Amino acid sequence: MMFDLSPMLPIWLLATLAALSVAGAIYGALRGARGMIWRALAVLALLGWLSGPRALHPVLRPVPQDALLVVDRSASMQVGPRTAIADQTARQIMQDAAHLPGLTLHRVDVPGGMGHGTRLFEALDHADLPQGRFAGAIVVTDGMDHDVPAHLPARFQGPDGQKLPLHLLLTARGEEQDRRLRILSTPPYAIVGQNATLRVQVDDLGAPDAADAVLTIRSGDAPSQTRPIRTGTPQDITVPVQHPGETLVGLSVSPLAGEASTENNSDVVRIRGVRDRLRVLLVSGVPNQGERVWRRLLKADPSVDLVHFTILRSPNTDDGTPLSDLALIPFPIRELFQEKIRSFDLIILDGFRNSNILPDEYLTNIADYVRNGGGLLVTAGPEFTQDGTLQDTSLAQILPAHVGTDGVATRAFRPALTDLGKTHPVTAGLTQDWGPWYRALRPDQSHGEDLMHGPDGAPLLLLDRVNRGRVAMLMSDQLWLWSRGEGGGGPQAELLRRLSHWLMKEPDLEENRLTARIENGQLDVERHAAGQTVSPEAFVTAPDGKRTPVTLKQTDGVWHATLAATTPGIWSVRQDGLVAFASPVSHDPVERQDLRATATVMGASAQASGGTVAWVAEHTPRLKQVSVGSAMSGSDWMGLPVTTAAVAGETRTTDLVPAWGALLATLIFLAMGWWREGH
Repeated sequence: MMFDLSPMLPIWLLATLAALSVAGAIYGALRGARGMIWRALAVLALLGWLSGPRALHPVLRPVPQDALLVVDRSASMQVGPRTAIADQTARQIMQDAAHLPGLTLHRVDVPGGMGHGTRLFEALDHADLPQGRFAGAIVVTDGMDHDVPAHLPARFQGPDGQKLPLHLLLTARGEEQDRRLRILSTPPYAIVGQNATLRVQVDDLGAPDAADAVLTIRSGDAPSQTRPIRTGTPQDITVPVQHPGETLVGLSVSPLAGEASTENNSDVVRIRGVRDRLRVLLVSGVPNQGERVWRRLLKADPSVDLVHFTILRSPNTDDGTPLSDLALIPFPIRELFQEKIRSFDLIILDGFRNSNILPDEYLTNIADYVRNGGGLLVTAGPEFTQDGTLQDTSLAQILPAHVGTDGVATRAFRPALTDLGKTHPVTAGLTQDWGPWYRALRPDQSHGEDLMHGPDGAPLLLLDRVNRGRVAMLMSDQLWLWSRGEGGGGPQAELLRRLSHWLMKEPDLEENRLTARIENGQLDVERHAAGQTVSPEAFVTAPDGKRTPVTLKQTDGVWHATLAATTPGIWSVRQDGLVAFASPVSHDPVERQDLRATATVMGASAQASGGTVAWVAEHTPRLKQVSVGSAMSGSDWMGLPVTTAAVAGETRTTDLVPAWGALLATLIFLAMGWWREGH
């Protein structure tokens, strides 16, 4: 507040009159005149009023307010009616704000955090508002936020040190409970034929005491198993891994009475089954360039244990060399082909000519090994038309081709894929700008799957299934030319890798396979059936047991179908005796950890700011404006502080000496002067 004068007469005149009045009063007092001082005071009171003293007050007007309305749109808000409650609450608050002068309410919808949970305070920090006009925030949420700071953010501190309110409106009727299943640990892979151990724990959030529950375990087509479990206590679960590739294990726990949601009562664990050190037996005939390619390929794979023998001398070789000078080890025929033959995952016979090296009983063991599930790869050269050929042994029963004595073709040719080879997983996608080979066999009989052509369209690569096992036969010993870059070379390493793993039953290389995956709420079914007839329909079974037929359409030799799949759990797809499993992947698992509506997470921040914590399922507090320093909330209302500021160039005046006061004082002083003269 400031002071000012607004005189009715010139200041010099008023000052002169005041001086004369004072001088007259002093003179009268010296001469003994009674009442002069009182008359002088009457004149001074009148002159004081004529000088117009007044007070100047600044004109204060409310500063425009900017507040935030933050609406939680994360995944947990989809539980029950929370989204509908939030929408209704936000509409009412916006209507209240429209009737408050000077208030601009900015609405911000906050989606899920894409793997980081709900980030409401991050949205508050990033909101773009005019400097110095922030009046507070209203947050409509279920209360489950994942970035609550340890202290109230600086934005909620006003310019004068006062706190700005954070009002928390919770989309429920009160504190809730929730039962959740947690996977504490799971192995990323497990050895096929062994057990994998999972550690799980069931928690009852918001419940005071531990309780008993029932855990259900489901894996593939096996019957589901149940076991009791105590909440709050970790427990180990053992599941068998029976095949290579991905194994889905579904876990679910019985619901808690009255819990907020059963969505996090179940989970699916993915365990990849791998073989334990694949064992490969490579037997080469006379030393050749091809065996180097095989050794380099198999030695480069750390998961392969290679046993390699090269036959340098046949048992009946007699060149006069004394036995004491021979540095060759005897070929362990009995150990390899009788005692330990079933320990190998793959046998490769590379340019192998028997020549009485293996008795027929051991060759029969190889054939039985294949029939019982083993893999055999034969690379054939001119030795197939010579004495001692494998075609004249019991092994011929499982070979997919027979070559006559005149079946060797010696001329340049470029291998090419057959129509089947262009879609078969072993050869599909291989670039076909290949270098030439110069020798191949032309079989007079063949069966199985023909993937590559040689001279005159003769089969060059044949695959066949024999009972539970598999056989592959390459009708040339010239593959090594590709490794030397002959004519541009070729994909020998990739071809041999795929061929070996197909023989060892790698699931991703099956030519007749059914796969399924779920992404973005959609089930994608894919069927590969190279050279086979496919039924146009597959059957999808949802986690709740509902069975739905879907029609597959062919594109480039692969059949596809899609179906909406939003229900959590394991989905199964069946077609032509094949089965595939899939499960949706949660893109924000943090959201599923706790699905309660609760004030325990954000309530402390709201209370520290002076804001309200209200449950709005049935009633939404009214929004109003309050003065700075007043309470920011009540039983049925919440407030935003109104700040005022002086208007530049505008003031309000107040007269310090009103006319009636000056007149009254003058009359009183005159009356006192007359009274004094009378005595």
